Amino acid sequence: MLSAIVIVPSAPVMVPELASSAAAETEDLRAAAVSAAAQLPRRWIAVGVAAADGVHGSESVGTFAGYGVDVRVGLSGPGSGEPTALPLCALITAWLRGLARPQAVAEVWACRGDQEPGAAADLGRRLRAQLDAAPEEVGVLVVADGANTLTPAAPGGHDPDSPRVQAALDDALATGDTAALMRLPSTVLGRVAYQVLAGLAEPGPRSAKELYRGAPYGVGYFVGVWTP
Repeated sequence: MLSAIVIVPSAPVMVPELASSAAAETEDLRAAAVSAAAQLPRRWIAVGVAAADGVHGSESVGTFAGYGVDVRVGLSGPGSGEPTALPLCALITAWLRGLARPQAVAEVWACRGDQEPGAAADLGRRLRAQLDAAPEEVGVLVVADGANTLTPAAPGGHDPDSPRVQAALDDALATGDTAALMRLPSTVLGRVAYQVLAGLAEPGPRSAKELYRGAPYGVGYFVGVWTP
């Protein structure tokens, strides 16, 4: 049974060892993400965007070495095994699990970022049917970013229209507006994951709670909790 949905960014800057001098600046974001993830039950299914579709099982261990520091994380247990190549959404899932609910067991569904909205929503509906049939409580963690073009110094450059797009995304996530998520443009990095969320929760959650919205370094990040 699906019991909770948590939305967090796919942001390496949340990891203190990677953030370096920016760790203090991202403390509010990090605290919100850990607090939200702690509300999930023991079994997690995470959904995020990656270069290719794939399912990463709970035995997976990875490292943030590709982001500058060999911080090892696991989707279950302490992450002490031999690391394999994992997409960023899986690394963030494993890192959050270790901090928020070390006893939890996670599986990550990585989705190709160029999928059509309808296909993404259909995946969400199939996932919902699978979770509704599960005898135990299962939580879904959506790991996704907004626009990365919000300021002149942003990693994606500056798109003057992106603050409007980001505000609409933040408002949709804060209110549980699944229809608005289906209209997201391709400039939203986590578009596909958010549209999987739309199918998963349609016609909308029973409640939606915002814990954080912001754009440090010109990238839109949101943390929230939906009750299905």
